[in-house]
Amino acid sequence: MPKKLLLLPPLSASSAFRVPRAGPAPPPAMNAARTGYRVFSANSTAACTELAKRITDGWDYSVSHVRLNGSFLVGLFENSRAHDIRRNVNTAVMELLIMAYALKTACARNIIGVIPYFPYSKQSKMRKRGSIVCKLLASMLAKAGLTHIITMDLHQKEIQGFFSFPVDNLRASPFLLQYIQEEVRNHHFTISLCPSRAQSYAERLRLGLAVIHGEAQCTELDMDDGRHSPPMVKNATVHPGLELPLMMAKEKPPITVVGDVGGRIAIIVDDIIDDVESFVAAAEILKERGAYKIYVMATHGILSAEAPRLIEESSVDEVVVTNTVPHEVQKLQCPKIKTVDISLILSEAIRRIHNGESMAYLFRNITVDD
Repeated sequence: MPKKLLLLPPLSASSAFRVPRAGPAPPPAMNAARTGYRVFSANSTAACTELAKRITDGWDYSVSHVRLNGSFLVGLFENSRAHDIRRNVNTAVMELLIMAYALKTACARNIIGVIPYFPYSKQSKMRKRGSIVCKLLASMLAKAGLTHIITMDLHQKEIQGFFSFPVDNLRASPFLLQYIQEEVRNHHFTISLCPSRAQSYAERLRLGLAVIHGEAQCTELDMDDGRHSPPMVKNATVHPGLELPLMMAKEKPPITVVGDVGGRIAIIVDDIIDDVESFVAAAEILKERGAYKIYVMATHGILSAEAPRLIEESSVDEVVVTNTVPHEVQKLQCPKIKTVDISLILSEAIRRIHNGESMAYLFRNITVDD
């Protein structure tokens, strides 16, 4: 397998802006692009600016702060769970909306948002009488003026249906698969373990597949959101003519592993790593079953609250995530966390959209299960 899965062809140079010959030509303005578009970066986090610089690395210009007929917005969002971080997420969302609306009122022809990790993506389903925040955010982005979105590994692929404009949901799996082949020794003796996407990894790497069954504790889906339907009322009376069948309460079995992992390298694959208690519990079971090493791989490494400390004290040998979410502070707290750069595929997506080229190249060999 080649070391580089995605190649970025050089940008085609077009003619520069013409100036009158009456006097000497002024020096080109800083960030002046020759390809008819600008890249704007949100300033709410330093990591967002860094990712924008990585995306434009090798181009003839850097991240711009001027107006033009075509525009790209780069937004990077942090964790939306911890109270001290949630304010930054909402600030970044508001900043993206304001930037998009400013470009819309400046008559930008197309406004394309690059959002590697789409915030509130877990809130894409109705829970009791709760709201679908992901749908609300999609409507806000459309109203602000966005005409296209580039994102990566949505928590639910059906989220694309919330938007009234095109959404390119790129995949980070080629970069993670490349990391396994180049960095994980003896990966041919590896067992990939489910929560969700491990089957695709196992089939592409020609590996065995084990399954993690059960849960150590209640998941977020079962947490009480404070909205009971119907309301909990003591000694509630039921209409004498109405007899509804009673739904039996769920009883989750203890966490266990189905399959032989003795003496092998185990890789736990998921799309988001936020609360790591379930991963830590699975790692303990794997160690008891004789696993040689344990890797946890995911696209979005949110790693909120006490996640770095729990990972450092656990049986997990390495956590591999991409840079869709800033986690430099977490890496300082836990050296087990490794980062895979995915800016190359975002850069190629921007180039293809601007030049009117097909995006099928970025989705080659991608199936529905990926």
